[in-house]
Amino acid sequence: MKTLIALTAVVSLGLTGPVLAQSQGEPAAETPILAGATAAPDCGNLYSLTGKAFCVSAPLASVGALADAYVAHFEGQGWLGAGGDSNRVVLVKRRESGGCDGIQMIAFYDTTRPAGPTATGYLGFAAIPGDVCAAAAVPAAQ
Repeated sequence: MKTLIALTAVVSLGLTGPVLAQSQGEPAAETPILAGATAAPDCGNLYSLTGKAFCVSAPLASVGALADAYVAHFEGQGWLGAGGDSNRVVLVKRRESGGCDGIQMIAFYDTTRPAGPTATGYLGFAAIPGDVCAAAAVPAAQ
């Protein structure tokens, strides 16, 4: 099962910028650099992600396959796909003490440059703070 929804169509969709969950935590620095990826600590200086996400880069034509490899890696570590959209995957993992940790992976590239197969694409990883399995508080009726 492909966890990323239409990631390979990112180029054709004209992605304007990645969207991290509104309440992101620290960069997911424990993310390994898999074969085919290159460390990109500055996240391409794009979308103000430097310091907010741990990023890797690869040729845009291979970003979809690389994203699938990362999802498979995380699934092998006990993470489960919990949602996403055309350029973002959310993964969760149960904590031994109860509740869940969450991380998100986003795919992006520099839309000010031509988006050919050899252009640089990026994957960014960020932790989602708190217990992502906790029910959201419902505001009291007024």
